[in-house]
Amino acid sequence: MDDAELIKLENSVDELIETVQQLKEEKQSLLEERGQLLEKTELAQTRIETIIGRLKAMEQES
Repeated sequence: MDDAELIKLENSVDELIETVQQLKEEKQSLLEERGQLLEKTELAQTRIETIIGRLKAMEQES
């Protein structure tokens, strides 16, 4: 393997390392976003269940 091939290989490895780092950061960001969305979903579900309970109670009072 000559110097040109080694340099090309080294550049390719550097690019791969950079891509892996970017993907790790993106994954972490997506996991955080997923957690936030799950929390919002749970909150919305609780609110909807509360509203349904109130509507049923109002219906029974009528």
